Amino acid sequence: MFHYNNLFSTKNVYFDLKFSIISYSNVSIAIFSYFCNCINITQSLLIFFKIMRTNSLQLNLNSRLVDLSTPVVMGIVNVTPDSFFEGNRFMSHKAILKGVETMIRDGAGIIDIGGYSTRPNAEMISQDEEIRRLSEGLEVILKSFPDVVVSVDTFRSGVARHVVKNYGVAMINDVSGGTLDDLMFETIAELRVAYVLMHMRGTPKTMQNNLIYEDVVSEVLHSLEKRLAQLHLFGVNDVVVDPGFGFAKTIEQNYKLLNKLPYFKELNVPLLAGLSRKSMLTKVLGIDATEALNATTAANMLALVGGASILRVHDVKEAMQTVNIYKKYLEE
Repeated sequence: MFHYNNLFSTKNVYFDLKFSIISYSNVSIAIFSYFCNCINITQSLLIFFKIMRTNSLQLNLNSRLVDLSTPVVMGIVNVTPDSFFEGNRFMSHKAILKGVETMIRDGAGIIDIGGYSTRPNAEMISQDEEIRRLSEGLEVILKSFPDVVVSVDTFRSGVARHVVKNYGVAMINDVSGGTLDDLMFETIAELRVAYVLMHMRGTPKTMQNNLIYEDVVSEVLHSLEKRLAQLHLFGVNDVVVDPGFGFAKTIEQNYKLLNKLPYFKELNVPLLAGLSRKSMLTKVLGIDATEALNATTAANMLALVGGASILRVHDVKEAMQTVNIYKKYLEE
């Protein structure tokens, strides 16, 4: 049993939250007790039972209930000139169309488009520039593939609002888990979209200066747990958690998280693993990102065994093959 006493703020109201997670027969039960004079027991119970009714392996994406009991592949589309893997930088309309068409044909269930590079030491760009890049890419994608499920990779609530209101984006993938924009959780609740809650410290430019943990697994889990509780209080229930491989972690810490990935299932929400071609693979093997497809496949299989429901990848075809082998393995 994990047990924490957390003090946090939501809309300037402070709640002393006693939050426990109990695991029984692989089903996690979230039990909340609220102690303050601004929320009554009826409200607490309504929140509790709403969370309990939620199937932890289903996700509402634009009013489509997506079953994640079979893992889904999320294809990466970067409309940035400086993402760490050049193979998925799509800087022209033709390249975007060709890349997305290939991903959909190969089996991608979600297309994740980003306009701000979050690689280590990435330079900041303005919100207007991020919106410009994303808008151009989204217009191209949705004109040709109007039914595709689209996620946008951003940590800015203003960008999230723009892409949901103007393009009907189904999910916001926030590498900061709401830590870089205090309005993000409130905005997600208002927009009623799914949300990827990732763990990171600092900013993309400074995150690799924030590597000190006493116990990386328990601290990342605890951080995600607290912020997940805040999201639930805002009424956001379609949440995916991501431990943030490569974001404010050393190589050794990344592998500890991968090894203990099953622990994160105790949060009772779908789990996303973003391991594709990352330095935790390339540095161990002495290769660069262009040579890391085989290593990515191996890491993705480990993530599936650990309970991942979504694989975020550059190479959809190979990831789908990994999922299919994993499914066959489970049949035996």
